[in-house]
Amino acid sequence: MNSINPIRILIVGCGNMGASHAAAYHQMSEFEICGLVARGNSKIRLNEKLGSGYPLFEDFDQALIATQPDAVCISTYPDTHEEFALKALDSNCHVFIEKPLADSILGCERIIEKAKERNKKVVVGYILRHHPSWIRFIEEASKMGKPLVMRMNLNQQSHGYMWDVHRNLMKSLSPIVDCGVHYIDVMCQMTRSKPLSVSAIGARLTEDIAKDNYNYGQLQIRFEDGSVGWYEAGWGPMVSETAFFVKDVFGPKGSVSITAKDAGASGKSDHVDSHTKTESIRIHHAEIDANNKFTKADEWIDMTDEPDHQELCNREQAYFLNVIQNDLYLDAHLEDALNSLKIAFACDESVKTGKTINL
Repeated sequence: MNSINPIRILIVGCGNMGASHAAAYHQMSEFEICGLVARGNSKIRLNEKLGSGYPLFEDFDQALIATQPDAVCISTYPDTHEEFALKALDSNCHVFIEKPLADSILGCERIIEKAKERNKKVVVGYILRHHPSWIRFIEEASKMGKPLVMRMNLNQQSHGYMWDVHRNLMKSLSPIVDCGVHYIDVMCQMTRSKPLSVSAIGARLTEDIAKDNYNYGQLQIRFEDGSVGWYEAGWGPMVSETAFFVKDVFGPKGSVSITAKDAGASGKSDHVDSHTKTESIRIHHAEIDANNKFTKADEWIDMTDEPDHQELCNREQAYFLNVIQNDLYLDAHLEDALNSLKIAFACDESVKTGKTINL
């Protein structure tokens, strides 16, 4: 594909993430949106917001045939990811797909295999991998020695539209699987060590979801190098907004903490913009003198000029473009996506069986 002709991309799913990705493609001359696909009115609202007359479709199959795209952006609910990705790849399209890659391990493996078979690119939306503050957070954590203790959560007091979104998500995945893959991926990057086992707990706090699912969960991971980590996620109108935003790591040499006073403030737990914010990073040095007094003051790294959510989506799509134009290898990218999902599903199994799962 030469750089003269724009990449014709079909947008599937026009909600929060789909709308942000569409906004990125809309302002990139290298892409040309050839259609918006969604079952409800979100595609109409998105078209109006973009100020364009993009073709609108209710049905993905019909849209694929009608538009003949070069690439497809999938931001639908996880239970459709495998089907849509495989159809897109069979139509010789590159794929950008929101996490998780699929709602099962077999589904992920089928997508990865199909991408190799068709020689097409599949990029998974791991947005934190494109965030300079999170890259720095991981970098600073890796200086704290081993083992590491990693403590993270993202609880969301969801109501209104977001409670509808979360209930729909829970038809296929629990919160610790859907959100957990991001933070499991971060822990794996921090330790660069093999995860050995997971244990997890969960609670069903509402009658609004299936009897076999839960809207609160906490997972714990043990790594080969002795590192340990926990992650917690809860969705719903009953969720507390006290300490819902914790991103903290410590090792023998000290600690690194994200201290987002604004994003972590009351009333912000279900604001998508606040989920990626860091604002500042605090570095604490554990070194002490003969009197057990700290020898170094804590350092503060100011991150207030960090990219917002839309800019992060723009960066994701710039990466997708680079992958396509320069034929970049994605074996490690897809292996990491599969690995984090395997760990998340093992946590789900632990919740449901009450047992520790060896990986």
